[in-house]
Amino acid sequence: MRRVTALLLAGALAAAAPASPAWASPAAPGIASKAPASAPDKPYLPEPTGSHPVGTTSLHLKDASRPDPWVPSVKARELMVSLWYPARSPGLQRARYMTPKESELFLKDAKLTDLPPALLSTTRTNAFSDAKPAGRGHGLPLVVLSPGFGKPRSTLTALAEDLASRGYVVAAIDHTYETVATTFPDGRVTTCVPCDGDHDPSMFTKVVNVRAADVSFVLDRLTGPRPAWKGARLIDRSRTGMAGHSIGGASAVTALALDARLRAGIDIDGTTPPDALTRELKRPFMFLGKAATYTPGMEPAATWERDWKLMTGWKRWLLVTGAEHASFTDVGVLAAEFGIDIGADLPAERGLAITRTYVGAFFDRHLLNRPQPLLDGPSASNPEVKHCVPEKKTCA
Repeated sequence: MRRVTALLLAGALAAAAPASPAWASPAAPGIASKAPASAPDKPYLPEPTGSHPVGTTSLHLKDASRPDPWVPSVKARELMVSLWYPARSPGLQRARYMTPKESELFLKDAKLTDLPPALLSTTRTNAFSDAKPAGRGHGLPLVVLSPGFGKPRSTLTALAEDLASRGYVVAAIDHTYETVATTFPDGRVTTCVPCDGDHDPSMFTKVVNVRAADVSFVLDRLTGPRPAWKGARLIDRSRTGMAGHSIGGASAVTALALDARLRAGIDIDGTTPPDALTRELKRPFMFLGKAATYTPGMEPAATWERDWKLMTGWKRWLLVTGAEHASFTDVGVLAAEFGIDIGADLPAERGLAITRTYVGAFFDRHLLNRPQPLLDGPSASNPEVKHCVPEKKTCA
């Protein structure tokens, strides 16, 4: 039996595991994982639940107004962004999940070197490359997604596909030099600069601030006067939200505080660093995490409790019993297909289904103004999900 720490498959970089403080990336003790007898011929993502076919495309964006915060010699911040959107009809070619090199570096980082290096590049997705978008002008809400520390944007593909199938435009950002691998159109592959070495609170505060700036820039390029995407006319600029996983979720707190264009946000299983929120936040916000870490009164939950007090608008604190950090992303379902135990008591596809259901309900309520009783209390259809009242230290 190999030992793979929760940080490897649960959102942070392997090299960061020894020195990362508890708030940096939620972690459990090392969990046993078994090497698969044989890799699946073709990994796959569960089908989306919405009624629309899904199209996807990638954008290469360059922010000349600032140097790269991690490599100052690079005089412009470059980002790769994936868009998913409702399509008029299925296309001819399903989108690639990762490039072979990205797959190799991702699996190497996770110490899964017994798997074929290019395996993840063969993952069957449900979106079609450059399919024609569907929708009326300025009719589609926009959701921005930010992945975990060290993780590429592709690890949120299943959530993005689901939102797009329900009528959203979704933009997932690779935060350059914060991922194990980001491929640019000219063939360059950047890796993670701040992932090695000691990590104190100031470093993760920098991460959330950098990501908040990235998000604002992407909003500029999608909703500004000269948009980078030819389908941008479909976006309703007044209905924009953000969700993120792990440090990407913590970044959603800061991004909402700094950019009023974001109407609502979700932190998915991400402990927030100091100063993630320093003033009152009146817009809707939801914490969604695993019960093993974020039950009110537990040490990592103290960061949520701190920010919760400054959130004066609509808010929810939801915990998923039996989930692990990777249960909320593609990593959970793909690990299950490879025969790898991430330590969750919750089946992998169930974890993803809960994530899709509650994230979709949140944005339906706050970007589309559709009533969502699911968010008002416990649900018999989702008994794993507990609604918490941190002021009383209770969850039901």
